[in-house]
Amino acid sequence: MTDFLATAYRTHAAGSLRAADAGNPVSVAGWVHRRRDLGGIVFLDLRDREGIVQVSFDPSWTPAEVLAEARRLGAEDVVRVDGTVFPRIHGQLNEALETGEIEVRATGLEVLTRAEPLPIQVDYAADEELPGEDLRLRYRYLDLRRPGLLRNFVIRHRAAQAARAYLSQQGFLEVETPLLTRPTPEGARDFLVPSRMHPGEFYALPQSPQIYKQLLMVSGFDRYFQIAKCLRDEDLRADRQPEFTQIDAEMAFVDEDDVFRVAEGLMAAIFREVAGVELETPFPQITFAESMARYGTDKPDLRYGVEIVDVTEVLQDADFRIFQGVRGTEQRIRGLRVPGGARLSRRELDELQEVAKRGGAAGALWVKRGDDGALAGQFAKGVDEGRANAFYEATGLAAGDLFAAVVGHFRGANEGGGVEVDGALDELRRHLARKLDLVDTTRHAWLWVTEFPVFDWDAEHERLVYAHNPFSMPEDGAVQAVLDATREGTPGAEAARALYAMGLRSRAYDAVYNGNELASGSVRIHLPAVQQAVFTALGMDPDEVRAKFGFLLEAYRYGAPPHAGFAFGFDRLVMLLAGAGSLRDVVAFPKTTSARALFEEAPTAIADAQLRDVHVQVRAPGA
Repeated sequence: MTDFLATAYRTHAAGSLRAADAGNPVSVAGWVHRRRDLGGIVFLDLRDREGIVQVSFDPSWTPAEVLAEARRLGAEDVVRVDGTVFPRIHGQLNEALETGEIEVRATGLEVLTRAEPLPIQVDYAADEELPGEDLRLRYRYLDLRRPGLLRNFVIRHRAAQAARAYLSQQGFLEVETPLLTRPTPEGARDFLVPSRMHPGEFYALPQSPQIYKQLLMVSGFDRYFQIAKCLRDEDLRADRQPEFTQIDAEMAFVDEDDVFRVAEGLMAAIFREVAGVELETPFPQITFAESMARYGTDKPDLRYGVEIVDVTEVLQDADFRIFQGVRGTEQRIRGLRVPGGARLSRRELDELQEVAKRGGAAGALWVKRGDDGALAGQFAKGVDEGRANAFYEATGLAAGDLFAAVVGHFRGANEGGGVEVDGALDELRRHLARKLDLVDTTRHAWLWVTEFPVFDWDAEHERLVYAHNPFSMPEDGAVQAVLDATREGTPGAEAARALYAMGLRSRAYDAVYNGNELASGSVRIHLPAVQQAVFTALGMDPDEVRAKFGFLLEAYRYGAPPHAGFAFGFDRLVMLLAGAGSLRDVVAFPKTTSARALFEEAPTAIADAQLRDVHVQVRAPGA
């Protein structure tokens, strides 16, 4: 019995009734999930937030007028039922329901609301195809009645409560930061809000609480957290929403290991509460450079092996034109040994071309080793016997295995700035692991990826851009390099490229779970001279820095402690915990991929009078 759900309309939640309640009189209320009229007896499946219970109306215990009313009920009518809990008749138990051992024998019925014919259904069989997503989002308040979706939000609630409880126990203070702030460059466009009281000026909705949480560390709060709503006006994908939620945290007087311990404990607490899983801590750590070299990505899935092997030295002299073309260049030949991959059909092997192209490569090349030990495939004829033995030794290729190769520029060996194709090997690795069932779906594979670069290179504009975020502290040796490069102001293109070529590393890190980036963070820059130097290296002149970040640098001048933090993507975390197929399945009222809210028809045009109030005039596109 869930006592807090007892109200004037009900004594129990329908879905909370169990065999222990047999013999008790009850009142339950909810929606008619389905009705079955068997002539003499009527059965209702009555649904509320806690689940579904069977209600039976029978002349033996139900007054005639109540039975007649039950026969007039339609799907999703809202009703109140009085009756008594009885064990179900032997042979009629429903193991699919938690209430499947009992039923409520009805003696009274009150119709609270009649439902009109539904534009979409709520009751679907497990194998039944759902209506199109746009239609379900148009009637989201009906779609949310589906028990499967409701379960996702129970998981979301429990995860949020577990996060709050754990962080509170660790001495964190929950602090709300503003939603109306100033525009800040965080890699995406801001949503802008015009000010009525300050004509021609705008607020921005926060892409994250980054600046505020750092200022809280300057303020002496020591440990802050927030389950924060963030907004970014960026092009959407299936796994993106314009507004999203993150578990945001910051700590003073800490280094990376301190942050990792807290973040790992947070995830362990959430998985324990929501999934009943004990995570193994501490999480393993690899550097960004190692991750790219071994997996072609900074968010590797460690539930299976299949690591990248560099075979340039072995194959560049093979009798194969594409391989010979890498000699004397920065291009490399890298690939993946895939256990059991030789059993793939020719059609499946041909698919690898398109998979590699998705990652930026021109295509993929493959060979397989048959049961007799012989090579077959696209470059097999170019590998003579002596070279084959060296190839087997370098790759571990055994009978029954496949080797898929990509030729091109790779990160870490690309000073010329060619298009990097590491992503092609990442795409191939993920594709082949799924195709060959190599993924251990019982594992929870967490890791930290550390030491991200300080800078990336924007070849189009020949300038430095930040690789992680502009507030990440460079490693000790990198700090001096940045200070030296910016001593005379913004470095020119040649000096900037030289700074990038140094491969400077930062104290930034990501938490990765089963191939998904779930958290990002860093040890922050807390020294104003270093923060100024990083801004300068990124091409910001003093006026721009002062306009955008003057308040942060000013705060640092009055004593800023070393500090660091993280932000976990809460929507994605819940999606993975729930086994949902989309972020929209764990967000109560999500937007479509075109950033529209279909049920409330947002965004919408604004009346001229309202626009005048905020001093905004709208021009037609192209006008």
